[in-house]
Amino acid sequence: MRPEGPGAGPLHRNAPPLPPPAYPDWHPRSPAPMLFRRRPYTRTERPDMPVDDPPAADGPRARLELQAIRALLDAQRRRVTAYAERYGAGPPNPSPTTVTASVPPTCQNVLDALPMAALLLAPVLGEDGKIQDIVLLARNATARAYAAARFPEDAVPPWTGPVPLFERIPSLASTAIPGMLADAYHQRTPQQSDTVEWLVCTRTGPVRISVEVRIAPCGDHFLLTWEPGGRLRMAAAAQQLVRTCWVEWNLADDGVQPSRGFRQILGLADDAPEPSLCDLATAATPDSRSTLYQALYDVILRKRTTDCELRFRGGERVFRMVAEPVRIVPGGLVWALRAVLIDVTTDRRRREAAQRAERDARREHERAEAVAEVAHVLRDAVLPHFQDELESFGLEAAAVYRPDAPGAGVGGDWYKARGLPDGRLLVALGDARGHGLAAVTLMAKLRYALAGLAYTSQPVELLTQWLNEVACADDRESTATAIIARYHPDLSVLRWTCAGHPRPVLLRDGRATQLPAPAGGPGLTLGVMPNTVYSATETPLETGDIVLMYSDGLTERRPADPDADTRRFLQAAECCFREASPGVGHAGLQGYAERLVAHLDGPHRTDDATLLALRRTA
Repeated sequence: MRPEGPGAGPLHRNAPPLPPPAYPDWHPRSPAPMLFRRRPYTRTERPDMPVDDPPAADGPRARLELQAIRALLDAQRRRVTAYAERYGAGPPNPSPTTVTASVPPTCQNVLDALPMAALLLAPVLGEDGKIQDIVLLARNATARAYAAARFPEDAVPPWTGPVPLFERIPSLASTAIPGMLADAYHQRTPQQSDTVEWLVCTRTGPVRISVEVRIAPCGDHFLLTWEPGGRLRMAAAAQQLVRTCWVEWNLADDGVQPSRGFRQILGLADDAPEPSLCDLATAATPDSRSTLYQALYDVILRKRTTDCELRFRGGERVFRMVAEPVRIVPGGLVWALRAVLIDVTTDRRRREAAQRAERDARREHERAEAVAEVAHVLRDAVLPHFQDELESFGLEAAAVYRPDAPGAGVGGDWYKARGLPDGRLLVALGDARGHGLAAVTLMAKLRYALAGLAYTSQPVELLTQWLNEVACADDRESTATAIIARYHPDLSVLRWTCAGHPRPVLLRDGRATQLPAPAGGPGLTLGVMPNTVYSATETPLETGDIVLMYSDGLTERRPADPDADTRRFLQAAECCFREASPGVGHAGLQGYAERLVAHLDGPHRTDDATLLALRRTA
């Protein structure tokens, strides 16, 4: 793509295209105050003035980028100027030409020629020289068309000639128009109002009028003109709502034609001059100048519509600029650059916040997965997997564990069934406080402590008391509930204690009942108070009896009601038994346990759930 037009210096028709300058890959980012300034004079225009370089804090590369932008704009200015000189766009001819004028048109002809609605008004003065009344003398065709479009036929009286203005439209008396008329009369200067609003009552309801009014002296009369809808005000409001403005830069003389909300969107003072393209480049941060140069190069020399992002000094606001070339003739020289500037700061901040949240969530997810993996491996290492290990004791065992899905995937539930040297069987199920790795650690500590204490062959109530001391001695807040039992195969008796845990359930001949508590009731939760004494109770087992031990996560609902939770468990145990009684062997008991857990489990569960089933065999 070749730059076009005469006066382009060495860039003639057969010359190669102007390449963008090569810059280093780094840009200094030192902060500097935001400043829009008019384009400084070039050395050609004012040889005595030095080029207004940016502050030295920008560094040499940033200054080089700014100089490249200025050189690009200066070269295009010369091309447009040469084109204008070649095709006769010079100053007007100083020699006047004598013109014979015809008869001037009438006053009504002049009014009808105006493109906006207009009224011709005459003041009525009192003896003190002040305006007493205003007479409506005439209205133009646009005003008549506006009234016909806005009001029903009988909303205002028919026009019969000059009439007092406030008699014809009484609601105007309460607007700013009387004051504007008085100021125009005494000051003899035009008066402008952004918005004048009033209501006109009609048979179909009140009609709201919102217009921009201008009143100008016209000899001894006034000319009142208006434009409906407050278009400029509405356009400015729309720009504020969507944080968008538009502007057209003339490349020949740095003329700027901005939209009404241009200064407000860019954060400029109302009396600040509109920035030229050089001012825009000076105010841009160093990291924005290379993209701005590329955008200008694409629009001016390649004649393409392009876009870029700009950041300005002294703030964190980000603008997206979409620019297009404005040509003198189709396919010809680019003489202006038209652009839309969109404040995308909020969108960028939201995007950055979303990216940070996504990174944090990813790290948290990875951490949770790592914790869950460690806890899962630890749980698999400490929890037994029953098969036929308890046959020698005349028992079958099955266990089902469901982790807390919303949490780390593991919790503090634990169970144990292990033969002891004295020929008896240690059976226990507990629930350590908390979730995740901390709960699994506490669970493992209590479980291994109980296994060691059980070798003392002491009664289960003393084992429970010692385990409570272990939990109380922990430095952290370590509490847990548990059922601790010892099965005597020679007597077919289960002797057990309760430490704040749901009591076991006995399933006999398809009927489920909760076992009675030991004397004195269930004991305190482990780890709450040292020197706590626990009592035990004995439950004889018959052939085919099933003892069900479970954690509260399997039955607990919100709000908590322990009695309702127990009834729910008993009903589910009987229902599953009626549907299909447990088959023979470990597989049959395991199938029943899994059906029971599935019957009670669901999306309402907020804790991990465990079920341990023991069945006495023949």
